[in-house]
Amino acid sequence: MDSCKTQDAHRRRNPQQKRSQTKLLQYQKMLRAALKTKKKMAVQFMVQSRRGLAVLSFGDGSHGALGLPTSLMGIGVDAYEPTKVLSLPSDIDAVSAGHYHSLAVTSQGQLWAWGRDLEAQLGRGRSSPRDSWNEPKRVIGLEQVRVKAAFASGVVSAAIGDDGSLWTWGKSKRGQLGLGKEVIEAVVPSKVEALAREKIAKVTFGWGHALAQTEDGKLFGWGYSADGRLGSIAGTLETSPLESSATENNKLSSSTLEAAEKLVLEGVEKEKNRPIIWEPRLVKELHGVHVLDIACGLDHSLILCGDGTLLSCGSNAYGQLGRVKQDLGMFPVDISFHLTSVASGLGHSLAICRVSLSDDSKGDPTSIVSWGWNQSSQLGRVGPESTLMKVKALEGETPVSVSGGRVHSIALTSSGEVWVWGCGKNGRLGLGSSIDEAEPVLLYPLEDYEVLQVVSGFDHNLVLVAE
Repeated sequence: MDSCKTQDAHRRRNPQQKRSQTKLLQYQKMLRAALKTKKKMAVQFMVQSRRGLAVLSFGDGSHGALGLPTSLMGIGVDAYEPTKVLSLPSDIDAVSAGHYHSLAVTSQGQLWAWGRDLEAQLGRGRSSPRDSWNEPKRVIGLEQVRVKAAFASGVVSAAIGDDGSLWTWGKSKRGQLGLGKEVIEAVVPSKVEALAREKIAKVTFGWGHALAQTEDGKLFGWGYSADGRLGSIAGTLETSPLESSATENNKLSSSTLEAAEKLVLEGVEKEKNRPIIWEPRLVKELHGVHVLDIACGLDHSLILCGDGTLLSCGSNAYGQLGRVKQDLGMFPVDISFHLTSVASGLGHSLAICRVSLSDDSKGDPTSIVSWGWNQSSQLGRVGPESTLMKVKALEGETPVSVSGGRVHSIALTSSGEVWVWGCGKNGRLGLGSSIDEAEPVLLYPLEDYEVLQVVSGFDHNLVLVAE
């Protein structure tokens, strides 16, 4: 009864009260804009006077992926707020996160790595002692290569040289190394000879498959090809035990995280005679099509074409393909937004889109679209999963990059703000707690930094900042 009276009172507000409320909202909007402008000016000053760059990390520390010093309890200590990674050079240009390890590229083309090394993915020769995983060290075997970019999966790392060459190392029974038939291990970086004539611009890894984009827009794929996650590159399309199990269960998106992970592990055990492409092959469906961006989830792929078409392929257990058409293979996503880049978490998909379509695309505001698995609100909302929707809580912001983890997401805006949402377990949102966030929340501990890049692994995050 009292709530009804309150609502009636609000309805009876006189015009003067309504005008006052409108002015207050306008003032708050102006104040926020002024604060952003002030921050931009401060950032510009820091750029001119900064001494160097630093990497901050937060989230799950059980594999040493945070690069933080060993405590009395060992390397498995989590970080609930962004914490500086020590022992790194001061000229880090870019960072990359594998599922459980981390990579950093310097301005001199050196590559540093830390985190899980059970499969020799850190490039230290044979797998190093576990108590040293958290110590950032330079990758061995790339001394003659000037590295310009690095990428990683759970068990493999990759580096792109300034000449466009691709180098891989680690251990993968599913052919992610791309080094030739039955080659499942490389303890030091090895050149991918099948791509020797190409200039590689970007690589992205799933759990067992890989995609590489060339500077001139071609797309190559290799690794585990079940579910059509590499298109029709293998000639025949077949469903993996993982997808079959998910179909039988038919409740993946609403099950608990533990149950979903158990289902994946059971499917992995059932895999026999895996369809593997041991060396990179040109993706046939995209002959003559210019590829703009690529992203791999656990077992699905996203390919953004130059004409704005977004293609998806692989498993659709979580609705991560974003299309009604359930056929195996590479088909367009049911989307009406004009996309500029794509990203993926374990079972959810993310994309940045332009809000308007003016001739001056650089000046257009942007937004984030999400779809797929939403167990922990990693889509930035509570509700429909397979439906492609904008992340409403970020309206008014201008995202420039977005990255997805196992069940969380992180985004960087043009004003240098970092927003996080989804599962907060082990501090992976950096907000000082393990609380989940159903909508994007400003990562306030970074407000005094000039943030240049943010990326997420499965359960940890890396932030590149100017000091």
